[in-house]
Amino acid sequence: MKHSLIRYFIGKLLQVEAVLLSLPLVVSFIYQESTRQKLAYATVILGLVVLGSFLSFKKPPQLRLNAREGIFTVALSWICLSMFGALPLVFSGEIPNFFNAFFEIASGFTTTGSSVLSDLSILAKSSLFWRSFTHLIGGMGILVFTLAILPNSGSDTVQLMRAEVPGPVFGKIVSKLSQTARILYTIYISLTAILVLVLCLAGVPLFDSLLLSFGTAGTGGFGVSNAGFSIYPHPQLVEWIIGFGMLLFGVNFNLYYYMLIGYGLSAFKDEEFKTYLAIVGAATLAVTVGIAGFYSSNSDALRTAFFNVASIMTTTGFATADFNQWHLITQMILILLMFIGGSAGSTAGGLKVTRIIIYAKMALAELRRVGQPRRVVSLRFNQKVIEKSTQVNLSHYLLIYIVVFILILFSVALESKDFTTAFTAVATTFNNIGPGLGEVGPMANFSSYSNWNKLVLTFSMLAGRLEIYPILILFAPATIKGLFKQKN
Repeated sequence: MKHSLIRYFIGKLLQVEAVLLSLPLVVSFIYQESTRQKLAYATVILGLVVLGSFLSFKKPPQLRLNAREGIFTVALSWICLSMFGALPLVFSGEIPNFFNAFFEIASGFTTTGSSVLSDLSILAKSSLFWRSFTHLIGGMGILVFTLAILPNSGSDTVQLMRAEVPGPVFGKIVSKLSQTARILYTIYISLTAILVLVLCLAGVPLFDSLLLSFGTAGTGGFGVSNAGFSIYPHPQLVEWIIGFGMLLFGVNFNLYYYMLIGYGLSAFKDEEFKTYLAIVGAATLAVTVGIAGFYSSNSDALRTAFFNVASIMTTTGFATADFNQWHLITQMILILLMFIGGSAGSTAGGLKVTRIIIYAKMALAELRRVGQPRRVVSLRFNQKVIEKSTQVNLSHYLLIYIVVFILILFSVALESKDFTTAFTAVATTFNNIGPGLGEVGPMANFSSYSNWNKLVLTFSMLAGRLEIYPILILFAPATIKGLFKQKN
């Protein structure tokens, strides 16, 4: 394990977080908040600058990481990012319990959107901003951002990006990794800026437009106000705007790049994209029929169904209705969408539509082989043959996904919550969604869980965001043993 190189990357990351924390500090000054509030952010910023400078003072001669070291660095980075990011909330006294603050900010960075807060009015404007800003940071990936701004990133830092970018397959869209990161972030920030502008034109104040756009772009879903969208002049219009915004950010960002360089709409003939839209359309129609009796008009039912389906499918977690009051069949549809998730290469969580398509093709191929044992079935995705090694890797991932899910569920179930609450609490954190059902429904929160299970669910969010392997490798015996072996 190259200690000096890992230390260098962690140090640079902490310096980046210090810069990012300066934004809520500026917000604190703009809104003339208390001295304690300002000191809470200033203290953490100073600590991060000092610690980050100490860790990254000596630059290693080569910025080369092997796969294990890259995965380890990514997992450790996200834990450090969340722990230090939680400190301003603790120091300000807004969330004095560190486990609660750690849960809240990890939920922000992983774009989960689950919360321990029942009343958002206890948060100052600066903390509301930081809480939602973590969605924007974590959506595309903090290390992708770091690689985009760091000069002379070594070619082998691809291991960092490979471990952080969600999806079954990672590929650079241009030859240079740093250029790939910059392209992705340019598209990401540009779409976010457009959404801010559209919301402002719809009558939403600038501050709220920023926070709602951060939550939509990062598919995170932290709220801005206890009253939801009802405080705005045109709440239904805002609902439609956010709904379509969530769908846009649930699309693979590579498709936007290909469209920009001249492929046009042909880029959206992608098999995953078409399946993604088909699932959203079918689920919206089914939920609209299922909840029609709860609304005075079909248009209200359609709007509510579309918004909440888009929110769950893209794992954003905004909610405009209490799912607990809906029919069982509609709840089952939402739970199914929790596991499907958005597109690979998007800011969404879940298993990803790409994997679902390939799993379905693998299952159908196996059925054909049972009927005709000598038949050779070649699986294709986007007209390309799916290699056997890819099929094996995807099968292994699904097995590990199920095993880890069950282990987390056992831990959470020990607190004697009902099964619906326990199951959806794990499903919503592991798939980075936000609200579940039962006692963790859209009108409730996670505050009733013990510190231990908040910690378990926090690592569930981190594992889900990083697609399991980095967190497992971080705590693997071989990794721990390697930490005690000096290798520079």
